[in-house]
Amino acid sequence: MAPPKVLMVAEKPSIAVSIASVLSRGKMFTRRVSTEVHEFDGVFFGSPVQFKVTSVIGHVFSVDFPPKYQDWAATDPLDLFEAQIVKNESNPKAHICRHLNQEARGCRYLVLWLDCDREGENICFEVIQSTGFNIKDTYRARFSAVTEKDVMKALDNLSTPNRDEALAVDARQEIDLKVGVAFTRYQTSYFQGKYGNLDSRVISYGPCQTPTLGFCVQRYLQINTFKPEKFWSLHPYILFQGYEIQLEWQRSRLFDKTVAMMFQKLVAEDGFLEVTEISEKQETKGRPVGLNTVNLLKVASSALGFGPHMAMQIAERLYTQGYISYPRTESTAYPPSFDFRGTLSAQANNPTWGSYVQGLLANSYHKPRSGTDVGDHPPITPMKSVTEDTLGSDAWKLYQYICQHFIGTVSPDCKYLRRKVEFSIGGESFHCTGHQVTAKGFTAIMPWLAVNDKNIPSFTKGQKIEVSKLDLYEGTTSPPDYLTESELISLMEKHGIGTDASIPVHINNICERNYVQVQASRRLVPTTLGITLVRGYQSIDPDLCLPDIRSFIEQQITLIAKGQADHHCVVQHVIQQFKQKFSYFVKKIEDMDALFEAQFSALTDSGRAMSKCGKCLRYMKYISAQPTRLYCGTCEEVYYLPPMGTIKLYKELSCPLDNFELLVCSMPGPEGKAFPLCPYCYSNPPFEGIESLINTVKNGPSGKIGKGAGMPCTLCPHPTCPNSLVSQGVCACPECSGTLVLDPLSAPKWRLCCNKCNCLVFLAQGAHRISTTKERCAECDSSIVEVDFNKKTTPLEDGSTLHRGCILCDELLHSLVEMKHGRGFRRMGSRGGRGRGGGRRGGYRGRGRGKMVDPKMSFRDF
Repeated sequence: MAPPKVLMVAEKPSIAVSIASVLSRGKMFTRRVSTEVHEFDGVFFGSPVQFKVTSVIGHVFSVDFPPKYQDWAATDPLDLFEAQIVKNESNPKAHICRHLNQEARGCRYLVLWLDCDREGENICFEVIQSTGFNIKDTYRARFSAVTEKDVMKALDNLSTPNRDEALAVDARQEIDLKVGVAFTRYQTSYFQGKYGNLDSRVISYGPCQTPTLGFCVQRYLQINTFKPEKFWSLHPYILFQGYEIQLEWQRSRLFDKTVAMMFQKLVAEDGFLEVTEISEKQETKGRPVGLNTVNLLKVASSALGFGPHMAMQIAERLYTQGYISYPRTESTAYPPSFDFRGTLSAQANNPTWGSYVQGLLANSYHKPRSGTDVGDHPPITPMKSVTEDTLGSDAWKLYQYICQHFIGTVSPDCKYLRRKVEFSIGGESFHCTGHQVTAKGFTAIMPWLAVNDKNIPSFTKGQKIEVSKLDLYEGTTSPPDYLTESELISLMEKHGIGTDASIPVHINNICERNYVQVQASRRLVPTTLGITLVRGYQSIDPDLCLPDIRSFIEQQITLIAKGQADHHCVVQHVIQQFKQKFSYFVKKIEDMDALFEAQFSALTDSGRAMSKCGKCLRYMKYISAQPTRLYCGTCEEVYYLPPMGTIKLYKELSCPLDNFELLVCSMPGPEGKAFPLCPYCYSNPPFEGIESLINTVKNGPSGKIGKGAGMPCTLCPHPTCPNSLVSQGVCACPECSGTLVLDPLSAPKWRLCCNKCNCLVFLAQGAHRISTTKERCAECDSSIVEVDFNKKTTPLEDGSTLHRGCILCDELLHSLVEMKHGRGFRRMGSRGGRGRGGGRRGGYRGRGRGKMVDPKMSFRDF
């Protein structure tokens, strides 16, 4: 009888490899499906079993609205608050759900090796749903690193998935989706329909993103409203025992020049300083507590020059490679069972700090200071030693800091002697201080935190010393600087905006939306759009950009995670709050519009004339600022264009369906493809069912604007238009379900471009002309192409230049084909039929044209 099978699922393929390598001791069989599956024999609960270790790629599902709510123009954003939500596969092309279901067949147990945080707990139940396992046969492995010790310990201490933590993530996802999409759709449609130079494709709102922006704008307003004041300060100098010392005034500074000059006169008239007090005190600078995610992100930004988003990417890569422990944690306290000696010993031979670690091990290391234990993961620590040559520059910088921080936590405190000498003159008090380090402690491994020696001479109480120089310093108060990323992270943590995992995402979002720009020293300077948005929210409902509401939501979600609040009740309560705020926002939108009107240009005043409107035959204006679009001032209509590439008029040709002049969009770079499009068809696809070709599945508020946006001529099934897919399509793409279409503008470097993916196929280079014909290949049914070769370089034996054939079946043409960005492009040979599996056909109904068949959608997997 065959042993039972145990399916193990990790969150990433790299984690699955590490776990399988440990449990199998490197003796495993690996096969590739959607993600790799590693198989080997082992022991589970004391019995022999066959293990299968595979992985997901993050979340299996993502939340979205049903198809009837996807059309921005036909859906009232207010309805979204009451709409049902659906869960779709996050990455349909990866087929993770099908993969898990197939691998689960015949398995007796399921062991979940997802990341040990709320998101990981949520993915646990997504995997359970995909596999169909009974919760009684499902186990949860909890680990903080992928070392052999941690993996084996997790397998010996399996628990069950936490439903409450998974529901907390569901609640956050639903709240963020409904609130974010409703506000985003409304304000995007409202303002982009009126102003042309917003320079942002989507004017988004987010319950976390917007308060994050609010902090940046608040600092900007503090800077702009700051009124500088002059101040004056007394600086007496003494020359004593070879030292020139500037003394500090006890009053620090005064804002009245007359009073300051009076004190200056009193001090000058006296002329001699009397030593009134001498004190010495042993000071201690405590070693750091354990490193959590927020502090790592702050250091990465302020000292290493990495943005939070990049820092987390590097940290996660170090974790999956086994060099550090789990990088998402809020705890700064180590558990009582933590193996400090073992972790230190792993660094004892490191060429950079090995000698220091050996000293700690020999002279007894110190236990770290007490930190905060929130019950998630231990602080971030190094798991094994590595060198810069192995990691590369950026990853090494982060790894080096993590190692130095950990070694610092178990090092002695820094100790120094602080001497303070106080003086009196003319009734005023002054002082000077000196430092003498007696024990470097942890600052030997973290030198940027070192206390610098500052020597001062020896004084005697009652001693009188002549003033060598007396300055009345005049200064001006200065405004605060723009927020740094590190300061913003501190504010977000203080006010409960986001989590250790999501803070980098929110900061990255406000940068990508063009609400703030990262400038020198990683300071966040808000743009005109970001400032105007926040000022608009403040004028209508300040709560929309203040941290208070989000902090309250996070508290409620935490109660769900702890099982102390009902998931449904919390979601409904929060949604109803925001629904009321949204209704009020819509009523008062003119208050925000007045601010936009003062900062941005109306559509009628923006852009340059480009192409004719098919309705009124007048020129429309091309607006290059994001989102790129055409605006017809006569019809007052907006037509959205592809977000990337250069837009030009296409030979003054017109669309046979609507009479709009055609444009051509050219992507940058030598291998960037170009394709023609009709502005009207692109925004309003005329054929029913065309959405299956456009692939209009969207995630969240960043999707297309307007019905069916995104149909270029290369997807159009019009039967007679010379620019349509039917006319210019040649054969099926070997990489995806798309079609290879002739790029008529690519001469003399002729090529075919896939109308869905980035696959490029280069044809006969230097030919005078290449065009498609209405003839079909008898063997594979691809379009026959006609090539007019250059007389000097023609490959034809008789010196002729004209040749017709199929690029797959004709030996001459196929020999001239070169494929880029693809797996391979092979000949059909003598194989007949329409490819493996018979292919696929699709029908589309046009404007009164009956059933249309796209012949190029029938040939797959050639």
